[in-house]
Amino acid sequence: MELLQQSDLVDLLRRALAEDIGQGDITTAATVPHGARGRARITVKEADGIVFCGGLIIEQVFALTFAEPIINSLAAEGARLHNGVVAADIEGDLAGLLSGERVALNFAQLMSGIATTTAHYVAAVKGTRARIIDTRKTHPGLRAIEKYAVRCGGGTNHRFGLDSGVLIKENHIAAAGGVRAALEGARRLAPHTLRIQIECETLAQVEEAVANGAGAILLDNMSLEEMRRARAMVGPAIILEASGGVTLETVRAIAETGVDLISVGALTHSARAVDLSMRIEVR
Repeated sequence: MELLQQSDLVDLLRRALAEDIGQGDITTAATVPHGARGRARITVKEADGIVFCGGLIIEQVFALTFAEPIINSLAAEGARLHNGVVAADIEGDLAGLLSGERVALNFAQLMSGIATTTAHYVAAVKGTRARIIDTRKTHPGLRAIEKYAVRCGGGTNHRFGLDSGVLIKENHIAAAGGVRAALEGARRLAPHTLRIQIECETLAQVEEAVANGAGAILLDNMSLEEMRRARAMVGPAIILEASGGVTLETVRAIAETGVDLISVGALTHSARAVDLSMRIEVR
């Protein structure tokens, strides 16, 4: 899985299972005969379908609950699935399947929701130069899987964390004493391999950023006309990113201003979990 080391994934799933199961699944222990085998089908319950994401996690969750899963079928990551389609068909120890059900679905529903939302944004800007990117507005501890889900939906990842890129925001500018001072400080510290990006709230700041060597500029909450003027000011060499209050209703118009990137925090912080249902069949 991109952006996530296998050891980190297992640790995340173990913690999620420990949170849910605690000292033991009392209900399953009381109702499921020891050694009983079963079959679980996870089905899409969304009228408009989904972009599926999280299959690898489903499989690993059931392995960690000792279901000894046998995967009969599992939809590909990024697959578009219609309502009623079986996303996963898994056989295994019935107690393990039941104990892992909620955690497996929680992850798959969240990740598929992010992938589905991202795909809508990507489709909305098709034919323009703009790419849809995510932000650091992720749920604590879940950033790697949420950014992975964005990629499954056809989006692109922004920096993963504060150590993976230079993005000078308005508070950094204020702390440094201005656009020029902030850029000069970044150039002194950042290695040449890192592009230096700065946030601008006005066209005057854009002009100053270009004059002082910015390689990328984030246009914060600018109007469509300001974005068009910024594109004309900086030329094609400097990357322009639009950010702030982007919605599915406005993203196409933003893309048509000529920006290169459109960052959408809602991909991760507000994506609705899709409806997936798991039903079991006793063997």
